[in-house]
Amino acid sequence: MKLSKKTDYALRSLCYLAAEDRKEYISIRALSEANDIPYRFLQQIVLDLKQHGWIITQPGRDGGLRLARPADAITVGEVVRVFDGVLAPIGCVSITNYEACSQETTCLFRPLLLEVRNYTADLLDRTTLRDLIDNKTKVE
Repeated sequence: MKLSKKTDYALRSLCYLAAEDRKEYISIRALSEANDIPYRFLQQIVLDLKQHGWIITQPGRDGGLRLARPADAITVGEVVRVFDGVLAPIGCVSITNYEACSQETTCLFRPLLLEVRNYTADLLDRTTLRDLIDNKTKVE
């Protein structure tokens, strides 16, 4: 699994907003500069973040954006799925975008990749923004 730039930037933005439980609004420009994200690209990402209920935006001179939900209520898994879709390394082990394969019943590496997909999904779905900020990724 490789995260796209869009997912990378979305997670950077959400973690920045979640740090120190920020209650004030932060401008897109400040968020862009603090996280080394191209401003125009961040504007597009902000629309998606807002649409999925992760941020609130406030127009105006003192406006900007902030988290709409607590940092411990947003998981990395949900963000990755919105921006990158599937977590599976191959189509025949995907749950949401399953692709049939003629070798499924005899494939020697499919069980391993299914286990990788399941482990990855479980870990990302258990890890919240708060866990990332507190550096408490729950690897088991």
